[in-house]
Amino acid sequence: MAGFMEFIRKQGVIGLAVGFILGGAVSKVVSSLVADIINPLVGLMLGGQKDLSAYSITVGAASINIGNFLAVTIDFMVIAAVVYYIVKGLKLDRLDLKK
Repeated sequence: MAGFMEFIRKQGVIGLAVGFILGGAVSKVVSSLVADIINPLVGLMLGGQKDLSAYSITVGAASINIGNFLAVTIDFMVIAAVVYYIVKGLKLDRLDLKK
């Protein structure tokens, strides 16, 4: 048990766990922002769709449903931007990891 506790202290596993939990919470908030606010606005700009996920393009007899792909891409970009600015804001990009 002592070796396990030393590993947790030395490797910063607690900090990693806290970061993982907070990351999940941030992801839910950003997903809600994208699904409930950004997607409806983009859908309106693309021709009056209620939701971006319902957006599709018809080519001949085929219907290409690109709305969901665009929604997931926007979600990813917002989450990536939030993580980037948090890392930059906390100056975690300048940590010396060679200890």
